[in-house]
Amino acid sequence: MICVKVRADIHANRCGAVMRLLLVEDDEMLGQATSDALQGAGQSLDWVRNCMDARAAARLHEYDAILLDLGLPDMPGEELMKQLRSARSNTPIIVLTARSQVEDRVTLLDLGADDYLVKPFDINELRARLRAVKRRTSGNNDASDVQKVGPLELFQASRTARWKGRQVNLTGKEFDVLETLLMRRPRVVSRAQLEEVLYGWGDEVESNAIEVYIHFLRRKFTPALIVTVRGKGYQIGSEEILQAAVAPPPLGAG
Repeated sequence: MICVKVRADIHANRCGAVMRLLLVEDDEMLGQATSDALQGAGQSLDWVRNCMDARAAARLHEYDAILLDLGLPDMPGEELMKQLRSARSNTPIIVLTARSQVEDRVTLLDLGADDYLVKPFDINELRARLRAVKRRTSGNNDASDVQKVGPLELFQASRTARWKGRQVNLTGKEFDVLETLLMRRPRVVSRAQLEEVLYGWGDEVESNAIEVYIHFLRRKFTPALIVTVRGKGYQIGSEEILQAAVAPPPLGAG
């Protein structure tokens, strides 16, 4: 698979949660401009130029959204979208198209697109639509950058966290692990998926790196913060579990 990896520096120019995006665009100038702009906004992006590579990437990785051009060299983007939806992929798809007729937009939405932008588009509008998609898929309709579960508060723009109202100091990678688990709750996140968030392609990953970050997070918050699902990965503890972990003991206990 021929794929250009544009890996964002997720600690620079941060404007919210890191999204892992798949850009399917064969136009070099537009593709480069789009990837550069999203990189500057702190996102992680894989760029492919045809439908065959897009299908392979979608099978291998879990994306937060797909940015899909329609005029691709090996097949129309509409056909790729139909194939993804037939395969029960629910990854949000934002179509990038030069077609501006209402009938075209209706057809695209009926085929399974979640949104669309007419070329040429403003990159700030694309970023706003990505944020909207993220809010919808995470079940969070609050436009703030604060993720909450029990006594935990995660502030994505400032990359800080609070536990029971007190700030907890986190390293960059600790924050990324915690943010990924929070944004995907209640789903289980595999070790491989966490490694994809933390490291670029070709980066050497220590065999126990994820386990080390999980250990540090449990120690800084509570052991109940992250649940190990044997053979599958990790997930954030439920609201009830986290509240119970910090509840005072009943009178007369001990």
